[in-house]
Amino acid sequence: MAVLNVNGKAVDYTADPNTPLLWVLREQLGLTGTKYGCGIAQCGSCTVHIDGAPVRSCSVPVNSVGDKKILTIEALAANGVLNKIQKAWVELDVPQCGYCQSGMVMAATALLAAKPNPTDADIDEAMTNICRCGTYQQVRAAIHAAAKA
Repeated sequence: MAVLNVNGKAVDYTADPNTPLLWVLREQLGLTGTKYGCGIAQCGSCTVHIDGAPVRSCSVPVNSVGDKKILTIEALAANGVLNKIQKAWVELDVPQCGYCQSGMVMAATALLAAKPNPTDADIDEAMTNICRCGTYQQVRAAIHAAAKA
């Protein structure tokens, strides 16, 4: 048995050391907001934060995390109240199918933490997540709206 720091809590898990963090989060901890997309760290559906940095959890072996702080989409809404990025996502109707959106929101959260007033170029550079529905313009607008909130 080992311990992870997830969403501010110490949680026990049992897994092969090379198991991707994504599967521990979803299958053992029940945090299913983090999605499986491609399995090769390309699409970004599995984005979580490790010590504040956006990381594709499908490519991170759980044994490499150690005592670093993991933040998932489930922790963004404090006491059920959406944060400014989630509010902007809803107000601007960003999602279509919605599958990639938890990863998009996590990437946007990291971007705004690093650059509170990002330019379009900053957004384009940081938002490398893939959206099959093509909501990139709405994502950009929502990030700008959240930055102003």
